This record gives sequence, structure tokens and C-alpha cells, in this order.
Amino acid sequence: MTALWIKSFHIISVITWFAAIFYLPRLFVYHAMAEDEIGRERFKVMERKLYRGIMNPSAIVAVGLGVVLVVIQPYWLEQGWLHMKTLLVIGLVGYHLYCGRLLRAFAQDRNTRSHRWYRVFNELPVLVLIAVVLLVELKPGFPW
Repeated sequence: MTALWIKSFHIISVITWFAAIFYLPRLFVYHAMAEDEIGRERFKVMERKLYRGIMNPSAIVAVGLGVVLVVIQPYWLEQGWLHMKTLLVIGLVGYHLYCGRLLRAFAQDRNTRSHRWYRVFNELPVLVLIAVVLLVELKPGFPW
């Protein structure tokens, strides 16, 4: 499989991962606002299916194919933009795992955050997405 095929599937999995990362906290917003038991139970199912069925697999594929790309193109390791992207991806993985923690709190009816907090929390990955796209496309030089 050529690098372009791997890169294409990497991009597809990143898009899928980000779609889930944008949507899960939005579900948390509505879940935090839900006042009826039926609604809360419905959100629990939606959140669990999104996290386990889409978010986790797409994250694994995205990170895995990213590693494969670096292995087959090791000269990228010498470029500062990849170091910055790697740090951002590590942060995104942390965000992903924290979403899993929030999901478990909702599943156990232990959420302590307001819908407003989740609205702000939902915006953080947008900043990561912008930074990653700019790093990958512009490949700016860094002094290290």
C-alpha cells in the first residue's frame, strides 16, 4: 500500500474521529439539560454507541495510520511541525479519554457540570483541528 493510500485513509479516519469528538460533547450539553428520565436514558444510549462504536475505532485507526506514515516517511521526524502535531494529537487523545470519563459519569447519573460548561468544552477540539490542519498543510519551520 502506498503512502498516498495510507494518508487518504488516515484523513478519512481523522474526519470521522473529529465528527464524533464534536458531537459527543454536544450530546452532553443536551443530556445535562434533560429533565425527564426517558430523555436521559436515550442520551446514555446515544453517547455510549457514539463513543464505543465510532469515536474509539476511528481514533485508533487515525493514530495507527499516523504512526505508519511516520514509519514509512521517517524524515518527518526531523521536522518541527510533526513534533507540534504530535503534541496536539496527544492532547486530543487526552480529551477523548476525558470524554469517556464524562460519559461514565452521565451513565451513573453522577454528572456535576452544567450545560454551559459542556458548551465551552465542546469548542476546544475546534482549536486543535485548526492548528493541526495549518501545521500539516503549511509545515512551518521551527527552530528546534
